[in-house]
Amino acid sequence: MAFEVPKTAYSGRIKEIKLGSGDKAVIVGGETCYPLYLFEGEMPHPPRIAMEVWDMPPQEWAPAALEPFEGVTDDPVAWAKKCIDDYGAEMLCLQLVSTDPNGLDRGADEAAEVVKKVADAVTVPLIVWGTANLDKDTEVLRKVAELCQGKNLIIGPLEEGDHKKIGAAAIGYHQTVVASTPIDINLAKQLNILLGNLGVPDEMIIVDPTVSCIGYGIEYCYSVMERMRMAGLTQQDEKLQFPLICNISKEAWKTKEVHIPTEAEPKLGDAKKRGILLEAMSAMVLILAGGDVIVMRHPEAIKLVQEMIAELTAK
Repeated sequence: MAFEVPKTAYSGRIKEIKLGSGDKAVIVGGETCYPLYLFEGEMPHPPRIAMEVWDMPPQEWAPAALEPFEGVTDDPVAWAKKCIDDYGAEMLCLQLVSTDPNGLDRGADEAAEVVKKVADAVTVPLIVWGTANLDKDTEVLRKVAELCQGKNLIIGPLEEGDHKKIGAAAIGYHQTVVASTPIDINLAKQLNILLGNLGVPDEMIIVDPTVSCIGYGIEYCYSVMERMRMAGLTQQDEKLQFPLICNISKEAWKTKEVHIPTEAEPKLGDAKKRGILLEAMSAMVLILAGGDVIVMRHPEAIKLVQEMIAELTAK
């Protein structure tokens, strides 16, 4: 008697959304099964990786993270082009670190001009990520949405406290929004409902559940993402049937372990490999939990994850 693998019956489907515009636009979502459970359903679009770019030179990056971008970290446009030309980036995430009120506090007009220059210089989908300061993000992201009309950017994080103003700008200038909530399935659902009530179409929403890396709470992130997928696929909860985006790069590379030199803690192994593996393993855990877009930093970590995705999705 042949063994039959037990299968879960799915009644829901993750919504498909188009990110970017033109020939390099990508589609994410569309799953009819749990992440990578290809024996039970379909995963028409593999997880995508967005390569990180900052709008200012990083001050506290580990040497291993800085090395691949030597010579371009003071120019976001050159940095973005290097990611595409040298490392084959299929998506980019421009982190607006300079707008942080506790840092340089760059103004909205200046920040938006930087975004516009990068958006004009590249053809791949561009994510624009603020600082999670409600007042500043409202000011900056609304200006970005206006100045980059027609680019179909992915702008965020959009939270309950600023969703009305940023959401309205996204609708008016046709930009996709990142609906961000602090690791809570009920809050995520509530924000999606609020965006729907505001008039943001489902195809313009991607959800950020908020993530952390291995050793810093990733098991809780995994649990919340897993429950979102379960609700969307098996409980027909339409407000939890959105693709997920995970901004893991900053979380992985800010940990103390990646900053400890090899000679200071030889038992931890080579510092460069340590950081790369921490980012790659964290990203893979999030993909297994349901991540559709993963923001990453180091080219070698990205290569490891892409190889794993290719192997797991091969038919």
